[in-house]
Amino acid sequence: MGGRVTGWQGNGVMGKRKPMIFKRLVTFKRLVTLMTIVFLVIGGILLQRHFVGAEGGRGGEQQVVVSVPSSPLVRSVQPSGATSPAIQFPTVDSRQLLRHIQGLNFVRYTPEARGTARKYIMQTLKAAGWQPKLQPFASGVNVVAERPGTDPKAGAIVLGAHYDTVARSPGADDNGTGVAVVLEAARLLGARSTPRTLRLALFDREEVGLLGSLAYTADRTALAGLEGAVIMDMVGFACRTEGCQRYPDGLSVKPPSRRGDFLAIAGDQEHLPLLAAFTQVTQSDLPPVLTLPVPFKGMLTPDLLRSDHAPFWYQGIGAVIATDTANFRTPYYHQPGDRPSTLDPKFFTGSAQIIINATTLLLEGRTSLTTTPN
Repeated sequence: MGGRVTGWQGNGVMGKRKPMIFKRLVTFKRLVTLMTIVFLVIGGILLQRHFVGAEGGRGGEQQVVVSVPSSPLVRSVQPSGATSPAIQFPTVDSRQLLRHIQGLNFVRYTPEARGTARKYIMQTLKAAGWQPKLQPFASGVNVVAERPGTDPKAGAIVLGAHYDTVARSPGADDNGTGVAVVLEAARLLGARSTPRTLRLALFDREEVGLLGSLAYTADRTALAGLEGAVIMDMVGFACRTEGCQRYPDGLSVKPPSRRGDFLAIAGDQEHLPLLAAFTQVTQSDLPPVLTLPVPFKGMLTPDLLRSDHAPFWYQGIGAVIATDTANFRTPYYHQPGDRPSTLDPKFFTGSAQIIINATTLLLEGRTSLTTTPN
């Protein structure tokens, strides 16, 4: 995950938007605008309760009833009132996840090291039956791949993570875990037939200003038909002592506890059905999920603009980020100690399963992922 958000603002995406908005907050209009923001925030909270409430939420997908069969190998969901077969969820293999963590267990900062990481990613995707391509940009290279869906009108979902690290860290959690989940999704969902197209994106140069995802979202062909993005940045660290979990300022939801044993999913308020996908499938052996609907594309909560989901928001594409909350939880953030031995394998595997479940639901859907009020 990237560092201070000011580094990303320097790329101009937010820097161009903030003055346009805040210059209008002058004279008499200042009071009117502030009152409007208050009403919008209150409305956003009400929408959050509607879409991602305790009963599983409503949104782009139909409300579901969860069925957990006795076999641990298959999980299924039956859409309410549907006559079609229940959705079957593939099961994550923890051994595969940890194999990828070991395969990327080196500092991925220099051009040579990032090239080695790309080679591993390309070989893994090809072995899973994909045909990955390179997307070069000024200072790096993304890896992209696509598996077409059965219904062109249903659009596409992109699953993404950055593969680079800062200069002194091997980045097991940041972001070897995110890359590992993308590669596991490639193995599990590559041959699956779904209405929506599945796209994979492994971004370069996130740690120096989200450069890979900015390049990706600047490519209009990459955004064509894109219904939503699921981005992962650090999903493998847990802490279970009281007070080990901290939170950024300005959250619109009440934190569940001061322990760091949950997976956080933050998404823009304009596309709440994306968040709902992460609450529609629950199972006792998976980590709790904290969903964070973010108003105003994160301008009130700049800590939520530090990863590769943010450029999608500013292109009008719905996006969520799945994270263990980075430096708000782990003491190894951007440190040499971010190694495989510091990960929590059970939490990591559970987080990956949550992401695979939600991605599967989104791929099986056809309806809009845009927020619509009652």
